[in-house]
Amino acid sequence: MRSFYPEIEPYETGMLEVGDGQSIYWEASGNPDGKPAVFLHGGPGGESGPNHRRLFDPSKYRIILLDQRGSGRSLPHASDADADLSANTTWHLVADLETLRRHLGIDRWLVLGGSWGSALALAYAETHPSSVTELVLRGIFTLRASELDWFYEGGAEQLFPDLWESFLAPVPLDERGGLIQAYSRLLNNPDPAIHGPAAVAWSTWEASTITLLRRPEVIEIFAEPRYAIAFARIENHYFVNKGWFDEGQLIRDAGILRDIPAVIVQGRYDICTPPVTAWDLHRAWPEAEFVMVPDAGHAFDEPGILSALVEATDRFAED
Repeated sequence: MRSFYPEIEPYETGMLEVGDGQSIYWEASGNPDGKPAVFLHGGPGGESGPNHRRLFDPSKYRIILLDQRGSGRSLPHASDADADLSANTTWHLVADLETLRRHLGIDRWLVLGGSWGSALALAYAETHPSSVTELVLRGIFTLRASELDWFYEGGAEQLFPDLWESFLAPVPLDERGGLIQAYSRLLNNPDPAIHGPAAVAWSTWEASTITLLRRPEVIEIFAEPRYAIAFARIENHYFVNKGWFDEGQLIRDAGILRDIPAVIVQGRYDICTPPVTAWDLHRAWPEAEFVMVPDAGHAFDEPGILSALVEATDRFAED
């Protein structure tokens, strides 16, 4: 079993203006002359962190991390009272990646993304296939109606009825027929006494279910109010708009990726993004290697998933 590479610090960081009044945080670590690779965090609305650098051999990779619009260290932050998400869409993020690639003087790069990061990686690679050397994808999420309904409208309740009660708690009884829309109203309410608890409930529902065994330290991070508000607002904004995708678009267009070497890593007991989506992608794109981890949920740092990701980046480092 493979595990993380040792901790490293960035040798360069920056804020890149990408238009629409938005600036995204980026950093570079590892070998400045190494093979370029970019990591795409989840959510949408999550952020990059030090352990994401450790998925790559720092002697062989030029490792690029970024925080997507409105999240992490990017500005303006979606937790701000006057945050405007109208210029925060999948296609803005795809354009931001190309802007960052050109800014850094990178011709082509490996793209690694998990959960929402897998959706963004697919959208980016299907739009700019010539910019991508390889894809490493984990916990596949494509924002189909069935995927959103499963996790946010009641399917996953069957496995976590106790946690589901906490997710329902902020929503008035007469608004529980469509929870994503109901949460949109709550999260966009200007009153902190309304949007704050709603954000924490939304965020901790995900944090409580993304690992095979519940991890209090993960839940604590997701429950921090500033993080939770940005995470919940951005995520809900994307889900209300179905990611600005046609239904099934990312899997429908997977043939565009046929010539890009790829590995799909999926946890067998992933409740957040169940294996059926990864399997549907694999059937549409059989050229990609498919790895089902038998004893894992959704999180990238569960041992079997982590090992498969590092094995993939190690292999592609030699190409």
